[in-house]
Amino acid sequence: MTVDEVKEILRRESEAILNIPVDEAYNKASDLIVEQVHRKKGKLVTSGMGKAGQIAQNIATTFCSTGTPAIFLHPSEAQHGDLGILQENDIILLISNSGKTREIIELISLARYLNPSIQFIVITSNPESILAKEAAACLLTGNPDEVCSLGLTPTTSTTMMTVIGDILVVDTMSKIGFTAADYAKRHHGGYLGDKSRDLSQG
Repeated sequence: MTVDEVKEILRRESEAILNIPVDEAYNKASDLIVEQVHRKKGKLVTSGMGKAGQIAQNIATTFCSTGTPAIFLHPSEAQHGDLGILQENDIILLISNSGKTREIIELISLARYLNPSIQFIVITSNPESILAKEAAACLLTGNPDEVCSLGLTPTTSTTMMTVIGDILVVDTMSKIGFTAADYAKRHHGGYLGDKSRDLSQG
């Protein structure tokens, strides 16, 4: 791959990020997280299949390190007992590029059977999908073309999911007043632990 080809991939991914649709759903999503997790003492449960599931895991761990209790629930394992992780006042973040992933659609039904009032935040490319229509807050990726030469491998789409997750984390941190001292309490090891302690004492 040439330098120009690398730059073109970077350009396409950057352009896709800048074209993510932005509306009040972001504010609503972070408000829901603050309400359910920080006021009502529930937790954020993230879920997705395949590559989207890996993004959902990353989002959960980032939320945990920034003061919002979160956990990843595998949608298939949910059907074999792991659904029991859900408790009153939890809120679920579901990720599916197509908005049609069978296991995620089934998870909605299972979660509602256990807790009829549970609410969902959704990250998807498809505003007309079943998943989008079930969402209390739907965050759209903009459905950019994948940079994969086949146009199939989740590449640009997973970048969009990650960026949207980052926005939710940063907005929630702001709304709960999360500080460097708070970060240091949750991140004792390594460079970030040292840096957060230095910032909190500075």
